Amino acid sequence: MARLSRDPAVLIEAATRGDRGSLARLITMCDTVGEAHDRICAWAYATSAPWVVGLTGAPGAGKSTLTNALVRHAVATGPEHWGVVCVDPTSPRSGGALLGDRARLDDLILEERSFVRSLASRGVLGGLARAVPDTLRVLGAAGYSAVVLETVGVGQLEVDVADEADTTVVVVTPGWGDEIQASKAGLMEVADIFVINKADRDGVASTRRDLADVLSERRGGEWEVPIVECVATTGAGVVDVFEALERHRALLVGDPTRAIRRAERDLERVLAYAVLELVRERHADSRFVTLRDAIARGELDPYSAARELL
Repeated sequence: MARLSRDPAVLIEAATRGDRGSLARLITMCDTVGEAHDRICAWAYATSAPWVVGLTGAPGAGKSTLTNALVRHAVATGPEHWGVVCVDPTSPRSGGALLGDRARLDDLILEERSFVRSLASRGVLGGLARAVPDTLRVLGAAGYSAVVLETVGVGQLEVDVADEADTTVVVVTPGWGDEIQASKAGLMEVADIFVINKADRDGVASTRRDLADVLSERRGGEWEVPIVECVATTGAGVVDVFEALERHRALLVGDPTRAIRRAERDLERVLAYAVLELVRERHADSRFVTLRDAIARGELDPYSAARELL
């Protein structure tokens, strides 16, 4: 059976036919650098990238519940297949991850036109696992033209989600005013859409006012960042959030800078992978030992050694 195969070609053929087990295995194999990883990525990056909705915010804001409600609405009302990638925190001691977001996305796991995958952050600054970019492209190549990337609530300055997302949604809750006022930079600056979740609680008006104050300090542009209220647990306002997403997506279609941003993102990935390859080779390549010893003897400085290595 294809789902038992470890041959990337067999798995790719099955995944493009909708075999979810094969898709899951492709993503797992993509998490380990090697020949299989390279073959899978050669296929994935040769296809169009999916529209990526980055969904982030403080812990407890209801991000997973909102993701569940949004994607359920999307697959119920449109023809697209939607992927969901949840990045969970890794324990600094054990290296393990709870991957608990799946427990709050049971409805989507059973939905035929959605696919949920949890990845461990593995301590990466910014809360995004190194496997995230490859996973997004694999999902796109397998026919998931829209993907929600839900991140760990990792703080205001760690905003790597914006580097991977085409549309960034920042989720806040009523009573978050002090954090908003303290966060004029970082997370608050990357938002394309603000969502006030749990809007059935007190403090919505003051939170909206604080968000409006933050937005008044941002430079103007073609897109006016909306502030949308919802209660994800009941579904109230979820359609409004989805419509805001679609409006921003439509704007991106005619935005020539989108391709430029994606190209810059890909270049950053090239540089990151080049560094990874160097680190992998350091114990097998005698040049590293030669340069190390030359630096230790004072015959070479680290910067000259780096240029020589390149």
